[in-house]
Amino acid sequence: MRLIAFDTATEWCTAALWVDGEETFREERAGQRHSDLLVPMVMDLLAQAGLRLNQLDGLAYGMGPGAFTGLRIACGVAQGLALGGNLPVLGVSTLEALAQEAWTARGTGRVLTCLDARMNEVYAGLYERRQGGWACLMGPLVCGPEAVPMPPGPACLGVGPGFTAYPALLDLGRKKLEAIDPALIPHARSIARLAAPRFARGEGLPAEAAEPLYIRDKVALKICER
Repeated sequence: MRLIAFDTATEWCTAALWVDGEETFREERAGQRHSDLLVPMVMDLLAQAGLRLNQLDGLAYGMGPGAFTGLRIACGVAQGLALGGNLPVLGVSTLEALAQEAWTARGTGRVLTCLDARMNEVYAGLYERRQGGWACLMGPLVCGPEAVPMPPGPACLGVGPGFTAYPALLDLGRKKLEAIDPALIPHARSIARLAAPRFARGEGLPAEAAEPLYIRDKVALKICER
């Protein structure tokens, strides 16, 4: 199994190459430069491995939720590369990728994921590790930081930059959660790990099926709302 995965849903731009369970990746805090960085990252990973695009088995991308422009960049690049290499594509939830990062980093099987949605809101989801995969127990949803549902029951780790974007959410999380790790992001390496078994099961889609997962329709607040 050979696949490229990438994510541009946050301020980070990440790309990863997965070859039979071995992975290499690139990452950079991009700001607004995702469109400049992503394709060179992918080409560099392929060149380092001595692979051509058409030798891959698929392309996986972070489909959202996340920054609107970033999601469109990821989908556009996925479609373009997939058409050029005649490859299937697969979108992976950025919140599930966050949960996977938590599992890899800390072995935590119950994770509340939060990304900054701007406009005084966050994207949130609750995930639980089951039989080698993830079950989504809540979300994905968009809401104000004070309205994020804190999970009852077993200990839960809060992850993602949404926690530090809003002090009220950080305070609430410290009271209700076992621990918080705001440094984790929906990284391409986790997208690759989640996508590999799905490609193996034949779940890849044609290039034109690549779509973002926005969660909400509004891009910005009106002047009166600000």
